[in-house]
Amino acid sequence: MSSDAHSSSTAAATGAQRAATARESGQEPLYPQATRELAEERARLAPGQAAAFRAFSQSVFAQGALSSKTKQLIAVAVAHVTQCPYCIRSHTAGAMRHGATAEEIMEAIWVAAEMRAGGAYAHSALALDVIAHEHSSHVERSAGVAPSE
Repeated sequence: MSSDAHSSSTAAATGAQRAATARESGQEPLYPQATRELAEERARLAPGQAAAFRAFSQSVFAQGALSSKTKQLIAVAVAHVTQCPYCIRSHTAGAMRHGATAEEIMEAIWVAAEMRAGGAYAHSALALDVIAHEHSSHVERSAGVAPSE
């Protein structure tokens, strides 16, 4: 067995052992722990894509017109909207590494919350449109007029 295959099988066994222990204790986490072994396994299974994604991510988060701190704060907000626990953890840590304060991080999270709520509120226009259309169709039917489409 090659050392790569051995480390992959060891990582899989370790992960399986952790999962079995967690199940037995009734404390199985909702999401598996992000580990080096899982990252290595993803890279082993799709090395080209993993390398391309790493390069893309490094490029996106590099200092540019926006500071790296600002980019990490944006990522924290987006991670809360997409509800990715791994992204929340990694980008919160990244924001802190780039100098973000706890207050800045929480404010970014509130911006995300407002945008998520705002999206629901803004999309109510679709429901109101259907309500208006159905109401006018109902009024026309009540009056004996064929509904217009």
